[in-house]
Amino acid sequence: MSDDSPDAFRNVSRKAGLQIWTINVSPILTLLWSHCSTLSRVWCAEFLFLCRISQYFTCFCFLIQNMQMVPVSSQGFGNFFEGDCYIVLYCGSSIRVSFCQSTDIHFWIGNASSQDEQGAAAIFVTQLDEYLGGSPVQHREVQGNESPRFRSYFKNGLIYKKGGVASGFHHVDTNVYNVLRLLHVKGRKHVTAREVEVSWNSFNNGDIFLLDMGKAIVQWNGPQSNRREKLKAVLLAQDIRDRERGGRAQIGIVEGGDERDSPELMKVMMAVLGQRSGQLKEATPDDKPDQVQNNNVRLYHVFENSGNLVVQEVATQPLTQDLLHSSDCYIADQRGSSVMVWKGKQASKEERREALNRAMGYIKAKNYPASTSVEVMTEGGESAMFKHLFKSWRDKGQTQGLGSTYSVGKIAKVDQVKFDVMELHARPELAAQQRMVDDASGDVKVWRIENLELAEVNPSTYGQFYGGDCYLVLYTYQRSGQQQYILYMWQGRHATKDEITACAYQAVNIDNKYNGAPVQVRVVMGKEPRHFLAIFKGKLIIFEGGTGRPGVVNPDGGARLFQVRGTNELNTKATELQARASSLNTNDVFLLKTDQICYLWYGKGCSGDERVMGRAMSDVLSKQDKQVVMEGQEPAEFWVALGGKAPYASDKREEPPHSPRLFECSNQTGQFRMTEVDDFAQIDLDEEDVMLLDTWEEIFLWVGNSANQYETKEAWNCAQEYLRTHPAGRDPDTPIIFVKQGYEPPTFTGWFSAWDPHKWSVSLPSSLAGGTVSPSAGGSGMYLDPELLINKSPSELPQGVDPSQREDYLSDVDFENLLGTGRSDFRRLPKWRQSDLKKKAGLF
Repeated sequence: MSDDSPDAFRNVSRKAGLQIWTINVSPILTLLWSHCSTLSRVWCAEFLFLCRISQYFTCFCFLIQNMQMVPVSSQGFGNFFEGDCYIVLYCGSSIRVSFCQSTDIHFWIGNASSQDEQGAAAIFVTQLDEYLGGSPVQHREVQGNESPRFRSYFKNGLIYKKGGVASGFHHVDTNVYNVLRLLHVKGRKHVTAREVEVSWNSFNNGDIFLLDMGKAIVQWNGPQSNRREKLKAVLLAQDIRDRERGGRAQIGIVEGGDERDSPELMKVMMAVLGQRSGQLKEATPDDKPDQVQNNNVRLYHVFENSGNLVVQEVATQPLTQDLLHSSDCYIADQRGSSVMVWKGKQASKEERREALNRAMGYIKAKNYPASTSVEVMTEGGESAMFKHLFKSWRDKGQTQGLGSTYSVGKIAKVDQVKFDVMELHARPELAAQQRMVDDASGDVKVWRIENLELAEVNPSTYGQFYGGDCYLVLYTYQRSGQQQYILYMWQGRHATKDEITACAYQAVNIDNKYNGAPVQVRVVMGKEPRHFLAIFKGKLIIFEGGTGRPGVVNPDGGARLFQVRGTNELNTKATELQARASSLNTNDVFLLKTDQICYLWYGKGCSGDERVMGRAMSDVLSKQDKQVVMEGQEPAEFWVALGGKAPYASDKREEPPHSPRLFECSNQTGQFRMTEVDDFAQIDLDEEDVMLLDTWEEIFLWVGNSANQYETKEAWNCAQEYLRTHPAGRDPDTPIIFVKQGYEPPTFTGWFSAWDPHKWSVSLPSSLAGGTVSPSAGGSGMYLDPELLINKSPSELPQGVDPSQREDYLSDVDFENLLGTGRSDFRRLPKWRQSDLKKKAGLF
């Protein structure tokens, strides 16, 4: 880091993940700025940050230094004070490995923030962008109109809090209990919660409200709210409990239409809100539908001439990439739905620095709403949405970082050229961009969560992680002669909620033991960061289910299939997949472990380094004899072990020049709307809706089992309209592929990371979903939605369901998620333990 870099950026980290700052403007500075023009403010801040040489400006420098970027604790992520402005920095890589790493800077504006804070935040964003080399995409976010990408960082929703620096209120510390607030929750896919008056007058029949009293949170569901909204609100309440209260708060749920069923909780609400008089207000309408695209796109050349902003139209759609010249800056305008600024690499420093200000000036000149979406990007770092405005787009071959060359190859794959990790010691900028703090030669200690406590893992099994467990991994290394720590919290996909909470709680204990020195990293199964892979030296194995606890015998599922990805011991892992032929991919190495032999299957597209790592991983996984199997030369026994031949991802065509985009198509708010899902994964496919996946060469319409006919029909029409009006002039005959939940082809699943083919079990027909079920449902493979079974009295259960055996009507996936164990393991437990688990899950 350069010595003349602004002090504000000395705590900026370039490691993968999220960082947030709020802007603190001193009252003296606010008074000073109130007497300056906007141009003077920008010039003053720019000059004083870059030129600290004149003693005549000592006083002013003092004032500017009091304009601070104040880091927000990770406990406060997702909480935004309406009176403040925030800067959100996200460094990460797409879960679809065929696309490059990305860095995004978001400038969030609270509705009650001052002009001074907004001006200060804009300055910091510009300088932070320069500090990071000018490569990040800048986004302007306005409260209530945040972009899908911004919302994707906060899966459990956004909370708008009253107050902030500008309004004179004090921020409330997290992890304390002296809290009393009422949150108005809205949204199904993107949830927002806004603090409102703690009164019955704030309630209405259509929405959900959280009465947060510190040690207790009561969720009140409006009679007209739907299942998806209720589920999202529950996740938000749990997030508040776990992140702000350390898991030490009770959550209760009241159904607004059946308040008499929750007398104790209603007493609590009445004690805080008083007696209710009169009828509640009717439901408030949801926000207007997201504007997915606008077919009126214009490209403008923007520059200054004699101090005046000049906007010159260059072209209208369809746009072509050759219209953009590296020596200039441009604005792409989607008729006011969004404004995107492109900065050429050879444009002057002043032009690039003024890009955000010019975008704001353009919006004002066009009389567009203040909430208009703004993106600013540099040549070579264009966003997916920007590329989709052009008829064709080709990324130039380039080196990402300073030692790792990425080349786009076969479908769903990127080859990584091995770099010299020893350079990390001499070149910290390389370490930052490679997300590697060292050469992974430090000390590793692993614990597993057992009975909600820490249990040390035998070092001989380090690197073996089971989907039914949670682990804490402490990595210790030396930097500049001092001990440094990273604490990874690995959460199995099938771990219980209690175990996940205990994992976070025990991480706090370890953090305290080392006086807060460890860097804490939450790792979700299947999303392991690069350094996490490296510390296990090519021996990282992710088992889909089961447990690593000593003495526990995991059920024998027969043949087991593992996908091996990586070219050296620093980037390799083996992930267990369903032992089916459809799980194979021609670009990778797979290990098929049977009772007698271990097959090494080499896809035609894998490299020699990948084969070497596959062989090394097979020795870790199995001591059995090994048999190499080349794709296309498989013996019959190989296919028998996989249950027979089946299609798998084998397309070797080049990647389309555009990254895929996913949209949710729904009418559950009363109107049909398409909402983009950023940074998507399989979990984002909503069973109650239709999803549109645009891979550029094809359009997929994925239909959830609970989607209604209107949505299905409208989604088909909408897909055709989407192509017809696409700003890039798309071919209207682009194939539209209709895919039903549970029957996804490899050409669809290949766009998702770690696709689980058995995530959804066979469901009841929609005509029976809310009513009756055969008494033998549990054995016939026909299952009920868990919502019909959990916390229901016998009279509320669907006809034919045995109240004492509700677990029999759950799919295997729902069974394990709710009870924290598989069916066979559950049946081996004592009756008292079975009853205890069923009570906790609400099935008793």
